Amino acid sequence: MTDLALIVENALLITMAPGDDTAAPGWLAVDDLGRIAELGRGDPPATLSAAERLDARGMFVAPGFISAHSHLSTSGSRGLGHDVPLYGWGGEMTKYTRHCDADDIYWVVKHGALDFLGNGVTTAYDFTDSRLPFAVVDGQRVQVGPFKPKEYAEAQFRAKVDAGIRFINSILINDQIGDDADIARRFEETFRYAETYPDSGQYLGTAISGSVQWSDTPDTARREVELMRRHKVINQPHFLETPEQIELQRSKFAWYEEAGALGPDLIFGHFVHPTSEQISIAARCGCAMCWQPTSNGRLASGVADIPRFIAEGIRVGVGLDDQACTDLSDPFQNMRMGIYIQRAHRQDAKAMGVAQMLRLHTLGSAEALGIEDRVGSLEVGKYADFVLVDPRHPDTGPIWDPVATYVLASSLRNLKAVYVGGRCVSRDGVSLHPEAARVSDELHSRLGRIARKLEPGPVAVPA
Repeated sequence: MTDLALIVENALLITMAPGDDTAAPGWLAVDDLGRIAELGRGDPPATLSAAERLDARGMFVAPGFISAHSHLSTSGSRGLGHDVPLYGWGGEMTKYTRHCDADDIYWVVKHGALDFLGNGVTTAYDFTDSRLPFAVVDGQRVQVGPFKPKEYAEAQFRAKVDAGIRFINSILINDQIGDDADIARRFEETFRYAETYPDSGQYLGTAISGSVQWSDTPDTARREVELMRRHKVINQPHFLETPEQIELQRSKFAWYEEAGALGPDLIFGHFVHPTSEQISIAARCGCAMCWQPTSNGRLASGVADIPRFIAEGIRVGVGLDDQACTDLSDPFQNMRMGIYIQRAHRQDAKAMGVAQMLRLHTLGSAEALGIEDRVGSLEVGKYADFVLVDPRHPDTGPIWDPVATYVLASSLRNLKAVYVGGRCVSRDGVSLHPEAARVSDELHSRLGRIARKLEPGPVAVPA
């Protein structure tokens, strides 16, 4: 029998297991492989022993958050393009990072991953930074830099592994460069690199970063589908995110439909502006979608009709999106934004409930991405990824409804510890990663160097 590494006791346990969205006094035990071995309500059996015991008295113990739509390479780009919508913001946000080489992007992504972990996000679907720097002009991709070597993609993969976060590695196929054989070869290089990298339990799979929204040819959808089928990977395209050129965007839904992409392996990222018919088609085909409430507000993208999606049976996940368009990658803020936006938009206090919102940012996100067998809830056999949240420090007052207090009144200031695989990775907002200080220094110095090169003379850049 596998030995127990940790017992967490006296917790106010929120498991988010199917059918259980309540909070109750309980405990959990973690084996030496970093998985939940046992859990239950009340006290652990007196006969149970472990190498370490953690007294979580008075604290919520809940699943680590999942960001089902993330761009970790934007961690050094916050505050840029703060008053423009998506297309203009994209150019502003990447004006420094597009000049990164493989070494630079390693530290940028590692900073983003540690930032997520410190805020209680233990799993991320990460859109890796494109090897082909581009800006969006009039709804189309325009190349703004040289094509980068495969090491640029590999460095981003290593950065996430080295940071300790769990992740899906999502890749743009950059099909405006090369023929079908070239496009497939490039994708397969990065895919094989990930699949053959020493297994740490963190890499949860590869995905395609769909790019039909910015393409000028339906061949993009066909190529994505061919790679999805060949390598059995999912595809999350940014799609119908912005009201800019909305009719042009909507017309490209047919490209995915005609290519045979619609199905459980297609997750529409954002999906803010579909027609009623497109929602029904996506639901009928089993597609999922990912909702980014804070990002959609920051970029004036609009309000996704989440209650409609859920009612039609679409799997819904939640993401923090770019750290450069949520600025503070705070899942508690993201949940509240989501609840408040939906209620205000519909003028209905029941439009989004607290337990429902928490589920979307944990198990719902895992289900949307097809990784619910490993993460998203506290259940036997799943990875022991969880957060400790103390509602008394600082004090949020009497707890009349535990889940409501957790979702509506708790915040990063109440987040006391983050565990991945039963191992503490952050305590009281301070990363326990041995290179945390260096990661911060590298981010500032490398992006500062790039900024000074691009903008000689007096300029406000990182120290």
